[in-house]
Amino acid sequence: MTGLSLDEPRRLSGTLIILDGPGGAGKSTAVCLVAETLTVAGVAAHPTSQPSRAPLGELTRHGTDTYRGMALACLCAADRHHQLATEILPALADGAVVVCDRYVASSLVLQGLDGLSAEVVWQLNRGVYRPDLSVILTGAPTVINARLRARGGHSRFERAEDNSEMETGLYLHAVVNLRQRGWPVASMDATTDTIAAAMVSLIQHVLTEKSSACL
Repeated sequence: MTGLSLDEPRRLSGTLIILDGPGGAGKSTAVCLVAETLTVAGVAAHPTSQPSRAPLGELTRHGTDTYRGMALACLCAADRHHQLATEILPALADGAVVVCDRYVASSLVLQGLDGLSAEVVWQLNRGVYRPDLSVILTGAPTVINARLRARGGHSRFERAEDNSEMETGLYLHAVVNLRQRGWPVASMDATTDTIAAAMVSLIQHVLTEKSSACL
């Protein structure tokens, strides 16, 4: 299916930036560094993550051993819709740059590992806000896996022995899927030490384009 996501919400003055990729790719660290860099530069930045820190998000985050398949997919989607309504969209309406660790691409990958089709995932996420940019971290699965094992797995997906290789491959498919739906996507090597700087450069480009479009 091509084109924009179903029931596209109206665009807001803020900017939604997503950082996604396999567990152990360094997303959480990069989100914090990007938000700090933007703040120092005088840009209102709002870092966040999915699952959210709300009760529903915590249930989802810590429930991967209990919930699987459609049940987990519904929890992830419900938390995303709730977080959009209560946190992300208000921040965007205030003009902030929201930098989010994980979004729909993670659902395409993790729910895909549970056997759900991409179409089912999109139906559950119908009407979510389209990011201004989704950055998908890629890289050698062996390097990402070494990082993941060093910090320990946070879910049953990350504890699986072949997780890094499986996730890396599925994220490549997710990039294609997102682009087919008109989502702006960039891929970035997660094994370099310049992820945050490269992301800030991309964000500044997005902000410049957005500002020019409003003139």
